[in-house]
Amino acid sequence: MEGPLKVPHPIPYQGSKRNLAPAILGYFPERVGTLIEPFAGSAALTLAAAARGLAARYVINDLNQPLVDLWLAIVVSPEKLARQYEALWRAQHGDRRQYYDKVRDDFNRTGRPDSFLYLLARCVKAAVRYNANGDFNQSPDNRRMGALPETMREQILGASHLLRGKTECSSLDYKDVVAKATADDLIYLAPPYQGVCGERDPRYLKGVLFDEFVEVLETLNFRDIKYLVSYDGRTGERVHGRKLPERLRLHRIELHAGRSSQATLLGRDEITVESLYLSPALAESLQLRRRYPHRAAEQLALMERKR
Repeated sequence: MEGPLKVPHPIPYQGSKRNLAPAILGYFPERVGTLIEPFAGSAALTLAAAARGLAARYVINDLNQPLVDLWLAIVVSPEKLARQYEALWRAQHGDRRQYYDKVRDDFNRTGRPDSFLYLLARCVKAAVRYNANGDFNQSPDNRRMGALPETMREQILGASHLLRGKTECSSLDYKDVVAKATADDLIYLAPPYQGVCGERDPRYLKGVLFDEFVEVLETLNFRDIKYLVSYDGRTGERVHGRKLPERLRLHRIELHAGRSSQATLLGRDEITVESLYLSPALAESLQLRRRYPHRAAEQLALMERKR
């Protein structure tokens, strides 16, 4: 059995799927032309798939334009970005809060990728937040200074090595991105949980409407497109988001995401479980039964057979 594969992650991001990525990769078809992430964020799944060579090409899309600009810098000009981040990081001195605010003001004025990366490395919970005017307004975590320049450089160059020459970065509406998919491609959709972000997600200034999302999935089903969806979940007895409707004929699998850190702080021992939905075309290509078992051992067995 292979040991864990080290995957570079240059963008710290709240809600990253990096811990669940190995389990999700177990449900990839044998051959993938292009892996498409319409809600890429930190692109954790794309990086994990690229590290294993599971697709010929990749599409990193996100409605957050500065995030896409950062991904372009990571893929195309990693050395330059690493130098710029180091310069920002080493200029921290004296009042780090005042310095953070200055970089934040510069970013809101210019949109520079290096400023954005520094803010993500320093801000509270690595959580992107914008105000109603579209300005980044997340506060710094004053307990830390962000990733060391040497560490960040390794992550940036590692990600660029995996993606350069075979990755398209875009900032389009997710409906426009999935419309380009073909039968040889695989789409991984991880929109904000309905019921958590509502219709206005502070990461984008625009949320994802449930009924509209269902219609898009229906269209993909009609076209026999293979896709995976991370959409709802639960922590203990609390449910996050609405389950996708039965009429979509999706195969729902529960993935254990580990103990909830928030629940632990409150003295509760609760496990977070996320739902992974497989499209009919994908399930058919994997020869899955309609009521596929949800047990983790069987998930791992499938992953091992696909290695």
